Amino acid sequence: MTTKTPSKLEKILRDGHLAVTSECGPPRGSNIDHIVKKGELIKDHVDAINITDNQTSMTRLCSLAACIRLKLMGLEPVLQMVTRDRNRIALQSDILGAASFDINNILCLSGDHQSFGDCSQGQNVHDIDSIQLIQAVRHMRDEGKFLGGDELEGKPEMFVGAAANPFADPFEIRVPRLAKKIAAGVEFIQTQCIYNLDKFEEWMKGVRERGLHEKCFILAGLTPMKSVGMAKYMQKRVPGMDVPEEVIKRLQGVEKGKQADEGIKMCIESIQRLKECEGVAGFHVMAIEWEEKVPEIVEAAGLYPRPNGN
Repeated sequence: MTTKTPSKLEKILRDGHLAVTSECGPPRGSNIDHIVKKGELIKDHVDAINITDNQTSMTRLCSLAACIRLKLMGLEPVLQMVTRDRNRIALQSDILGAASFDINNILCLSGDHQSFGDCSQGQNVHDIDSIQLIQAVRHMRDEGKFLGGDELEGKPEMFVGAAANPFADPFEIRVPRLAKKIAAGVEFIQTQCIYNLDKFEEWMKGVRERGLHEKCFILAGLTPMKSVGMAKYMQKRVPGMDVPEEVIKRLQGVEKGKQADEGIKMCIESIQRLKECEGVAGFHVMAIEWEEKVPEIVEAAGLYPRPNGN
């Protein structure tokens, strides 16, 4: 019988270190070269790399295949899995496929509506939702059984994660929503991109009041702004995103050619501030198609060198 390798990400978090994760989107084709290149760029500065699952409903190379490629490179992947496209049979099958390659981190998501993507006439599946997917992974891991009740021939040793958006409306249900995911069995959380630090800290206060920060690891999500245009787009067009006016004004206050540098500086400052926020267990740095900046951000924020999770 194969001996399963424990999750490096889980070990780093349980050892009390601030974790750092990042993410990469698979290609819109079968050429895997840019995933390999991105992995090589950031591998020494992060503990794990998320591979997105047809994000914004755009058809891409499957997350599982890209995770396998990272694993074969000796890197630590986080398999993102959305319930939009698969029923419980396919979800359980892919979980076992990942576990067979010692891919031991999973992020359970609902997925963006298909109308955002390139196949708007495609049908949502949503046989189960993201909370039920969390329960399914935990059932397979802890009970060693399929959802139908049959015994598994080898449990998937998964470290189970999910996403949280502290900024979506209504704000008052954001902490109870996290509590539901924890009750379902989630072990780590990666949050939506944080630009409104005051509101995030208010959310974290509610998290601490219920003791939820002691029941799962919360990784604060950060995405550096490249320009005023990006900031305005995210403020007006991205649902659930909270970009305060002061972010726009700060970027407008520098020359156009230096806005990207200012965006990096703001991201670093945010990490340094949130390092002091009780209950933040690490950072999920989403430098969208800007992965070459991840090492700079991690180093400047005092999160380098990374601990050894072996």
